[in-house]
Amino acid sequence: MSVDASSLEISVEEREHWRRNMQVTVPADVVRQEEARAAGKLASRARLKGFRKGRVPRRVIESRFGGSLRQEALDNLVGEAYRKALALKQLRPISEGEIQNIKYEPEEDLVFSIAFDIHPEIEISRLGGFAVERPVTEVTNEHVDKVLTRIREQNGAWKPTEEGSPADGNLVSVSIRRLDGDDSDEGQEYEFILGQGDALPDIEAAIKSLEPDGKGEFDISFPDDYTDEDRRGDVERIELTFLGRKELELPELGDDLAKQAGEFETLDDLKASVRDDLEKEAGNQAESVLRGRLLDLLVEANPFDVPVSMVDRYIDGVIGEEPKLEPDQLQDVQDSIRPEAEKAVKRILVLDRIAETQALAATDEEIDSRVAQIAEVNNSTPENIYANLQKSGRLETLKRELTEQKIFSFIEQQSEITDGTAA
Repeated sequence: MSVDASSLEISVEEREHWRRNMQVTVPADVVRQEEARAAGKLASRARLKGFRKGRVPRRVIESRFGGSLRQEALDNLVGEAYRKALALKQLRPISEGEIQNIKYEPEEDLVFSIAFDIHPEIEISRLGGFAVERPVTEVTNEHVDKVLTRIREQNGAWKPTEEGSPADGNLVSVSIRRLDGDDSDEGQEYEFILGQGDALPDIEAAIKSLEPDGKGEFDISFPDDYTDEDRRGDVERIELTFLGRKELELPELGDDLAKQAGEFETLDDLKASVRDDLEKEAGNQAESVLRGRLLDLLVEANPFDVPVSMVDRYIDGVIGEEPKLEPDQLQDVQDSIRPEAEKAVKRILVLDRIAETQALAATDEEIDSRVAQIAEVNNSTPENIYANLQKSGRLETLKRELTEQKIFSFIEQQSEITDGTAA
């Protein structure tokens, strides 16, 4: 079936800047043709007693299957006419069409109305002249020392010890046997680091009260935020056996550690690399904060409304397709996310509009150059990097990153950017 777009009567009503209601009228003769086509299609494959396959008269088909035939014809007509009307009016919906009204009577025109969202029209009237402070974080020796401590911990060795009582930071081994219920429970062994939240607070407290090879019975409470909702607030009696503990022996802070941690000859080389990484990280964080402030000012200076459907899709993406929440809980989460989701959607739309109006979208040459850089760093080829980006779906992400870099460079050049006081 093909509906001639020129035969359609189409009217479009603006409900919101981003909401349209379109009424479409399909002539009665086109409706009859589609009904006849649907009946003929069914007649060619129908099997009815007294008739050979494909030989059932149309009037019999219409009598026997009239309701389903009309529904099939209606579905086909609405779908085809809707697509043709959108093309004729040059409208591109960003949401599923919602049918509002349908008038479908025998021997009459088919009239239906359908509502949908379109991409909002955004007028960018101000692109610069903003006064924004870039945060500055000074990388101190203390920051470097914290990283060096983590490197020592990562390269440390666990050594068994029998001296002293268990303490936070120890790697402990225990056996836990449930005393409530089945007496056949032989217990289960666990190994974890104390003080990192890997066990319930009552269990960690019980372990710290035991001597090596000690054993005791304890009442364990399950907190109100326990992952298993059915066990929240429960109290369970257990038998806990302390099997042993290990302490982390840290390597000396010297050239040997530097060589062990990476391709460094001396401790000074390692410290310099750590400081360089911290300064790069601080710079990236400062740039991220600056961009966020600029975006907020851009949205504020160029106000517009966003379609509810776009915000809903963003929220669905944050929550996930199949959230394990009750309907009322899901609604609460959606409501709590909505303000930030609307803000995020506005930011995306503003950036897209600026890229369009200022011709700042990343070019093929810029993408090629960035891919070549990635290939060089990873000792690969541009062809392999392109293939991996396309396979993982990250090529579009790369394009957007390059586009946003150009946009923010453009905005910053037209604004007053100052560095804040070092924190």
